[in-house]
Amino acid sequence: MDAFAVAICQGLCMRKLRWGHAFVVALFFGGFQAVMPFLGWLLGSRFAMYIQSVDHWVAFALLAIIGGNMIREGCGKEEEETACAVTERVDLKQLTVLAFATSIDALAVGVTFAFLNVRIVPAISIIGFVTFLLSLTGVAVGNYFGARYKRRAELSGGILLILMGARILLEHLRFFS
Repeated sequence: MDAFAVAICQGLCMRKLRWGHAFVVALFFGGFQAVMPFLGWLLGSRFAMYIQSVDHWVAFALLAIIGGNMIREGCGKEEEETACAVTERVDLKQLTVLAFATSIDALAVGVTFAFLNVRIVPAISIIGFVTFLLSLTGVAVGNYFGARYKRRAELSGGILLILMGARILLEHLRFFS
């Protein structure tokens, strides 16, 4: 669902829906959501304490920075530069940061998979495919609303990213479940 929400934000950034760009976003999010649990599964319990102790802080920081940039741009003058990974072109560096931020907790899930003796290939295949489909849908939904409400959409997207980061952080700090 985190990837879906961020995909919506990416769709908000696109003036016109480009299915090729939407496919790249979905591929990144689906790919990261599949690869990260696999890496966690490979690492097993050996590094579990290190991963689980910082994953929420990393996700929060990355999402807060990107969300803050979107809010700043939504409040400021129209600029050429944007905090979005997808506008008229795809920013692979920014997209990688977003995909990593939304999937870092999946690394710890992969460690759990190792403890539970989960058949990893079917599990990560399902995770990746579902995330791909949700992300593709999210870009389309975001674009539908973003084309109509650009400035408000960018502000809303930035706020949403920050709130997602805060939710991840607060869940891991056990403020709520």
